[in-house]
This record gives sequence, C-alpha cells and structure tokens, in this order.
Amino acid sequence: MRLLILLSVLLCSCNKDVGSVAQAYRQTKTISYNSVSVDVVIDKPAKNDLDVLLVFHGTVRYDREILTAANNTLDKFKAILDKKDMMIVSVAYPQENVLLGDNIVQCEAALLWLKNKASQELGITVKKIFLGGHSQGGYVVTRLNTMHQTDGVIANAPGPLNLVYRCQLEENGQVQSSAVCTKLKNVYGTTTNNPNAYSERSLLNFTGGFKSDILFVQGLNDSPIQLHSWTTFKQDVLNCTNCRNRQFVEIPDGSHGALFESPTAKAEFNRFINSH
Repeated sequence: MRLLILLSVLLCSCNKDVGSVAQAYRQTKTISYNSVSVDVVIDKPAKNDLDVLLVFHGTVRYDREILTAANNTLDKFKAILDKKDMMIVSVAYPQENVLLGDNIVQCEAALLWLKNKASQELGITVKKIFLGGHSQGGYVVTRLNTMHQTDGVIANAPGPLNLVYRCQLEENGQVQSSAVCTKLKNVYGTTTNNPNAYSERSLLNFTGGFKSDILFVQGLNDSPIQLHSWTTFKQDVLNCTNCRNRQFVEIPDGSHGALFESPTAKAEFNRFINSH
C-alpha cells in the first residue's frame, strides 16, 4: 500500500513538472472578445509570466495580405526589442472592406482579449501590456490610448494625420489615388462637400485624453503628405491638458520606418519600455 501511495505521489509530481514547463512558440490564433473576432500572431518566449507588446501593422490594400503584414511587423518590433523574454502579439486587423478607422473595433477587441482572456486561454500570466504601432498601426495605438489604459504606447510615423489634405490631393490629381480615400469618397463624397467626415477620422482629431504615457517616433525625411501635418499634430498633442506623459523623438534623416532603422530611435524605444 505504501509503495502504491509513493508511486502515485511521484507520478503526480512528474506530471505537474511537465505541465508547468514554459515553452516557446509562434502561432496564429483567432481570438474573440464581445463577439468581435480577429486573427493574431503570438510569439511567446519560454516563460509563463510575461510582459506583452501588442503591435499593429501599417496599411495594406487587400485582407489576404494582413497576416503577412502582421508577421513582418512582429519581426520588426522583435528585432529592436532588447527584452528577449517579452511576448509579442501582432494583430492582423482588417482593412479591405472597412473605412479607415472602423477597424478600431477589431483592434480594441484584441487589446481587451489580452487584458481579460489571454492568460486563461494561453495558460500564462499577462503582466504589463505595451502597445506598438507603425504607420496606420501608429494611428491605431494612438486612438486606443484615448480608450484604454496600458503600461505604455509607442507610435512610429502615425497616420493618416490629415485626411482632408491627403484625400484632396488625390481628388485634384496631384498624387496617386489610394484605396483609403476612394472608399471614403464613395461613402461621404469629396473633401470639399463633406470635410467634417474626413476630419473626424483623421489622427488630428485624436490628440487628447491619452490614458497612458506615449512615445512618438517620426522620421523627418518621411513623405511630404505625412510631414505636412506633423508639426500641427505634435503641437496639438503637446498642448493636451488631460493627457499622460508625451514624448517625441524626431530623426532628422529618418524615413517612414525610422523606429526600425535609427539607433537613436531604437534606444529611446527600449528606454521607454524599460522605464515603465
């Protein structure tokens, strides 16, 4: 009898040890929160108590490209992240059949899933949560920062900043037409006839009420469309009276991807995360 009890204790102990081993993996998972579903790519280190960086890709034309964009964005953030024991979750949020800004619903669902359901579903403990976004992904995380508190937000070249200006250039034939402006025009008409509809979706309309500290990175050798409204956006953010801390890092010779290319931007990115 004593031998059987001893064997039973040993087996339970072994099974517990095996089950508690933290494994590293990368997987794509469809998650859901409040009946809103979206695909995410999860890159988990061999650890179960985790700080998490939730990242968002830039603009793509077709939804068949969003998983590739999500993986590429994950790789870019992972390459500059000094903390190798941090889990990264990249959100493949839709773009093809939605107006710019409406996909904030899927992006919010991913954040709320991470806050409230990921620990149980993945068998981990989620500790700190940071948001990171590039281009339209920077637009997304800036908007999410007006909606929910996290441990910090990093936005690289966030935009579109000013859809009235950008889409008017397209309407006048001064720049090539884009899917973003074409879809808005089909619903709202031109920027001349309905400028408010474009303004309401521009990032210039989301420069207040930041619930968490935020770091903006902008290359000053970015496109003229981005830089045209950058100074106004920056000043509006700095003028905010109901925002948490705001930090700007401008890279004089930096391109649209300055965060991933500039040693200065990478250092500030890691300093920001390590200090929060």
